[in-house]
Amino acid sequence: MTDSYGEPDDTAVAIAAARAGADVVRGMYGQRLGRIDKGGGDFATAADVEAEKAITSVVRAARPEDALLGEEGGQQGTHGAVRQWLVDPLCGTLNYAVGSMLVAVNVALRERAGAVTAAAVADPFGGEVFHTDGETAWVRGTEGDDTRLAPTAMTRLVDVNLDPPFPNAPAFRAVDMLADPGFVESFRPRVISTTLALAWVAAGRRAAYVTDGGDLSASVHFAAGIALCRAAGCVVTGIDGTPVGSAGRGLVVAADAETHGRLMSTIRTV
Repeated sequence: MTDSYGEPDDTAVAIAAARAGADVVRGMYGQRLGRIDKGGGDFATAADVEAEKAITSVVRAARPEDALLGEEGGQQGTHGAVRQWLVDPLCGTLNYAVGSMLVAVNVALRERAGAVTAAAVADPFGGEVFHTDGETAWVRGTEGDDTRLAPTAMTRLVDVNLDPPFPNAPAFRAVDMLADPGFVESFRPRVISTTLALAWVAAGRRAAYVTDGGDLSASVHFAAGIALCRAAGCVVTGIDGTPVGSAGRGLVVAADAETHGRLMSTIRTV
């Protein structure tokens, strides 16, 4: 993955950055890590901070003129830059802190117009890196081989984010959806509390993913996963069925239109 000058292209930079973060996350796993309180029950650990430093180092070396927004370090680089890297160094911090390996490292490049033109989601413990150039989506395995992502609803498994806040309650509450007869008839819920689930929808390991929220298109947590799913051909909308964007409400990502339609029918009735 190089440009016409033989330099790494944006997707290669995203992959390298996500891998650098994943190396830190994996290397610090199992250590006794203090919690850095962020308020509202949210927290970070030294692994979050160190992984973001590793990611930032890769991006800065390859794209020094670009801006960067990190979950832990905030905004860096030129104000008003045309290109901005969105970094979530450890998605699933609570999982990680209690010894669960269900976490992800998210890196996405967002252009000023709003399009994500390169993204990578690394699974530190599975060894896979899901990546996209904004048009096609792939997973790179432990042997370095790339396989095209192919979403399918065959598993019938739907990952649901139950973490607060719930800005659209009481009109929409994910927990109510799980008890709806229509949902139970068609799907089986899973809760992994990390946007690794979005990559799994793109890869056909999950039928869908649902989360409450506002505009998630420029979120450090969700931008990379949304880009992967769009490039893989998934159906991506808000919980109200409208496009994800500045007026968006949450996120519904489904492997196909039929699955999306069933979920939307359930959401409208709960």
